[in-house]
Amino acid sequence: MPSPLEERPGLLIRDTYGYSEQTLIVPPLLAQCLQFFDGAHSDLDLKEELVRATGDLQAGSIVTHLFETLHNAGFLEDDIYHELRERKHQEFADSAVRLPSHAGGGYPEDPADLTDTVKEWMGERSGLNALDGHFGIAAPHVSPAGGYRSYKSAYETLGPQYKDRTFVVLGTSHYGQPEKFGLTRKNYRTPWGDARTDVGLIEELVTHAPQAVLMEDYCHAVEHSIEFQVVFLQYLYGPDVKVVPILCGAFARSLYEGGNPEDDDGVARFFDALGEVAAREKNRLFWVLGIDMAHMGRRYGDPFAAVADMEEMEVVARSDSQRIERMEAGDARGFWDLVQPNQDELKWCGSSPIYTFLKCVPEAKGRLQRYEQWNIDEQSVVSFAAMTFA
Repeated sequence: MPSPLEERPGLLIRDTYGYSEQTLIVPPLLAQCLQFFDGAHSDLDLKEELVRATGDLQAGSIVTHLFETLHNAGFLEDDIYHELRERKHQEFADSAVRLPSHAGGGYPEDPADLTDTVKEWMGERSGLNALDGHFGIAAPHVSPAGGYRSYKSAYETLGPQYKDRTFVVLGTSHYGQPEKFGLTRKNYRTPWGDARTDVGLIEELVTHAPQAVLMEDYCHAVEHSIEFQVVFLQYLYGPDVKVVPILCGAFARSLYEGGNPEDDDGVARFFDALGEVAAREKNRLFWVLGIDMAHMGRRYGDPFAAVADMEEMEVVARSDSQRIERMEAGDARGFWDLVQPNQDELKWCGSSPIYTFLKCVPEAKGRLQRYEQWNIDEQSVVSFAAMTFA
C-alpha cells in the first residue's frame, strides 16, 4: 500500500502471511521497477529501465541493492522465502492451540487491560438491548478501535440465554484459497484463555466435503476475522465458549466466470454439509458472521481519496444498502446478483461468509442494527454493519 509516512514516500510492503517480519518502504522510482520481478524479465531489463529513468549508467549498483534487500527480507520467491514459509507452517502445525496473532495490536495483550478495553467498547451491560429468538448476528472484523460501535450494536443483542450455544463463526479468509473453506481442530486462544473448538462438527464437515476443505489451514494463524469475534464472545460468556471457526475463501470462479458459487462441486458439497448441520442442530447453534463490507479509496486501488459519508462514499452507502436489503430478506441469489457485476466493484470482503450463511440457513431473515463507514486512513474507507438474524 502507499507509504503512510510523508517523509518517506513510496510503496510499503509487508508480508500478510507473517512469514517475514520485515516491512519495507520502496521509493517511488524503485517501486516502478518491481514489475520486473515477474519471472519473465532479467536483471538486464531492469538495469535498462533504471538507466532510462535516471540517466545514470551506473544503475547496476541500485539493481543489486534492490535485489538483495528484497531477497534478505523474504520478499522474493527463493530459498529464503521457502525457508520462512516452511518454518511458519510447521510452527502452526505443531502448536496445540491457535495462538492469538493480534493480541498487542488489535487489542491489549494483558488480560486485565483487555477486560477494561472491551468494557469500554461495549459500555455498561444493562441488558436492555438483548434480544430473544434470534440465532445469528453479523459484526465487523475491522479493528475494534475503529468499529467498536458496530461491534457493540451486534453483541449487545446476545443475552445470557445463549451462553451454552456453539457459535459457528463464519469469517472472511483474506488470504485463503478461493472456493475453499479453512478449518482447524485447534482451540482458539486469547489472553483470557482457550475457546473450545467443536471438533465433532469440524470432522463432520471434513468427512462430507473434503475437496472444499483446507484442514489446519495456516490462514487461521494470521487471520483476524474470527479472532476478534472470539474475543467478544469470551467477554460475554467466558473463556471456554464453544466455537466452530470457518474461514470462507473468495468465490472467485463465480465472480470472474459467472454462474453461482455452488456450481463448484466442492462448494456445493460444503453448503450441503453445513446446511445439514444447521437443520439438525438448530437451537444448539448460534451463527456469527465476521464481515466487513466495502473497501474504497487509494489504499484499495481506487483513483480517488475516500472520505467516510462524503461524495463517492454517499453513493457507496446506497449500494451497500441494496445488498443489506437482500441480506434482510434472506435472498442469497439476489445478494449475489448485486455482488457479481464488475467482479464486485465495492470490494465487499465479507461476501463469501454472507452467501455461505444465506445458503446454509435459508430461513434466516436479517435486521440492520447499525451501519457505519470508517476512514482506515486519510484516503481510504471501510464500511461495515451490525445485523441480527432470526
